Amino acid sequence: MTAHPTVAARRPRPRGRARRAVTSLAAAAALVASAALTGCAAERDDDVYTVLNSSTDETYHRWDAEAMARCGKRLGVTVEQQSVPASQVMTKALRMASSKSLPDVVQFDASEMPVFAEAGGLVDLRTLGLSTDHVPDGIVDFGSYRGTYYGAARSVNTLALFYNKTVLAEAGVRTPATWDDLRAAARELTRGKRYGLALSAGGAEDGVFQFTPFMWSNGGDERELDSPEVVEALDFWKALLKDGSLSRSTVNWTQADVNDQFMAGNAAMMINGPWQVETLNSDPGLDWGIAGIPVPEAGADSVAPLGGAVLTVPRTGDDGRQRTAGRIVACLTSEKEQLTYALNSWMVPADERAAAEWRSQVPELDALADQVAAARSRTAQLGAGWPAVSLALQSAFQSALTGQSSEAALKRAQQRATSGN
Repeated sequence: MTAHPTVAARRPRPRGRARRAVTSLAAAAALVASAALTGCAAERDDDVYTVLNSSTDETYHRWDAEAMARCGKRLGVTVEQQSVPASQVMTKALRMASSKSLPDVVQFDASEMPVFAEAGGLVDLRTLGLSTDHVPDGIVDFGSYRGTYYGAARSVNTLALFYNKTVLAEAGVRTPATWDDLRAAARELTRGKRYGLALSAGGAEDGVFQFTPFMWSNGGDERELDSPEVVEALDFWKALLKDGSLSRSTVNWTQADVNDQFMAGNAAMMINGPWQVETLNSDPGLDWGIAGIPVPEAGADSVAPLGGAVLTVPRTGDDGRQRTAGRIVACLTSEKEQLTYALNSWMVPADERAAAEWRSQVPELDALADQVAAARSRTAQLGAGWPAVSLALQSAFQSALTGQSSEAALKRAQQRATSGN
């Protein structure tokens, strides 16, 4: 998700069964294709443009409103946001597509954007004048589908290892850099009701988001879920559970639950993202630090997932409005606006120049910027096929972490991912 993970990353939505997901993708494609072919029939105010997003959180909604007001003033139009919960953005957009009343801009979770793109429902942002000159390739891929740039990110997020500095110092434990280090540190830090590590292996996008750094850093690939590299990564999670370093409740935890456990002192370390920083900072007695996610062996690259949302321009059938919508997206993703948004939200700017300034202003999160530099998009390989893989992995976690072998669980996951059953 989403894992998310935009505000959506805080608590991504649960997913349904694989067959239902595949059916909904087909239905989505039909609706979007219909809208793209017929255009939008709704009456529109020539000077008012609408952005559909998931900024239902009061602070995020206010930050977005302020940014849209600045951009609207600059462009001579009014930009209004229509916010719905993250789990409803796709549904809302599909409903508006079917009634030919699509908004001018839609902010999709990047993992959902390919559904609209595949059906031809989005405009290539490069044709609207948006440049990617100062955007890292991984973030360009994050907003692309089959090589076409449909979604511009203001900021991105990823995962890192958060740790309680006080607890590690008292135990004489150094920040782990490899899997062996992490396993040893987690064992050493597990005392009484406190676990050494907390992570999310729940049956939703949160768990998949948190598994990808272990899978990818070990050379695994979402196109072959039953490969030895993916099996080994899941076996590592199982080893942590067997050691008693992870709570057995990890199979039910979201990333928000993980943060709650860490803040309550029930975990010495956690895998989580920058969307938790504001909450962490609300406890002045908590001295926390951040590091890259440990890798299988020294010298390996720590490859984490990119999370967040992208701003897209739907095909509304009105070329003039689409061009202005592109200018709105360009303004919202400008270097200055990215930096403002990232400093508010603790996310990492997508633009390299803004990211460099961000590093200088929040050096305590420098490890996140390093992690983002090597991060990958979940949909880069499979595009609209990612949801089926995600559902299959979610089921595999539940099976493997409650007794089944990783090999058997992932073999079944590969079958589900390819067949939709």
